Amino acid sequence: MLGRSGYRALPLGDFDRFQQSSFGFLGSQKGCLSPEPGADVPQSWPSCLCHGLISFLGFLLLLITFPVSGWFALKIVPTYERMIVFRLGRIRTPQGPGMVLLLPFIDSFQRVDLRTRAFSVPPCKLASKDGAVLSVGADVQFRIWDPVLSVMTVKDLNTATRMTAQNAMTKALLKRPLREIQMERLKISDQLLLEINDVTRAWGLEVDRVELAVEAVLQPPQDSPAGPSLDSTLQQLALHFLGGGMSSVAGGALPPGPDTLEMVSEVEPPAPHVGAGPTPKQPVAEGLLAALQPFLSEALVNQVGACYQFNVTLPGGTQSTYFLDLATGQGRVGHGVPDGIPDVVVEMAEADLRALLCRELRPLGAYMSGRLKVKGDLAVAMKLEAVLRALK
Repeated sequence: MLGRSGYRALPLGDFDRFQQSSFGFLGSQKGCLSPEPGADVPQSWPSCLCHGLISFLGFLLLLITFPVSGWFALKIVPTYERMIVFRLGRIRTPQGPGMVLLLPFIDSFQRVDLRTRAFSVPPCKLASKDGAVLSVGADVQFRIWDPVLSVMTVKDLNTATRMTAQNAMTKALLKRPLREIQMERLKISDQLLLEINDVTRAWGLEVDRVELAVEAVLQPPQDSPAGPSLDSTLQQLALHFLGGGMSSVAGGALPPGPDTLEMVSEVEPPAPHVGAGPTPKQPVAEGLLAALQPFLSEALVNQVGACYQFNVTLPGGTQSTYFLDLATGQGRVGHGVPDGIPDVVVEMAEADLRALLCRELRPLGAYMSGRLKVKGDLAVAMKLEAVLRALK
């Protein structure tokens, strides 16, 4: 029976002495007992005799064909690895580090890496307790503390650990509202660490770190009040501090990072901005031209450097086409298609365009929620944030 001292991970030196004291070498008098975690019944004396005879013949064959057989029988195990050897199907004591001798035809082996490894749980859409829809992922670091258990108890250790982490994350977030997930992310990560370890320790694996990553909030809570509240204030503060990160988009890449939050407030009144904008009696598409034309400049062209085509769907179902050329000169905006090939084609509804101009909707939030469709480079499309900032 495999002995374990609680759930404490042992250092490499203590681990070797622990394994040597727990398991005997098969082929000796104590080797008739199987050391695997399944606690096999002792071998009968005829089985032990056959085992010893075949092992002796394999060792004799190794000596006769030496040194040619040495190239195949001698294996080098580095310090950060252990070698699990199966002799005639029965597991032996983990070998290594150093040089390990394998008997030809009767020994098979598997290497186990003891170093810390990491994987990412891909972002998935989850519904919180208050009805909010968010995209959440996680980063997990783990290491193997018992190579025998890692080989004997589970076939695909990486896949099993990944699915365990994803299931634990899903169950934990379904029980919490959106505000608690955002404010107590570190506490939730520590709880996930304990829950995952409760499962994986039986596999000889220990998780060292779990970091929860909230990618975006795709839909606000359904039971939130219609008027301003504390949650709305916190969301606006988050948008204020995170809005500066979009300036890096002008370099041609999306701002990475697992801590990025994208929140869309559908009930916030439009933020006041300087300049002409779409009026209630004026069509939104025409208001786009009137609002953008006075703010076009060479500085904005140098910052964006792209040409956009907007396909705006009107309430009647018809579609109007406009362009915004910020590739040359001081920029141009007008009705119809641009002179050249646009870098990005943006498709959206008239109401969403109005929300975008009034800064009630962010480009990234509109894209994540499916209200803005992009044909072309997404990083170039996100540079529209610089155009919206010019409307302030």
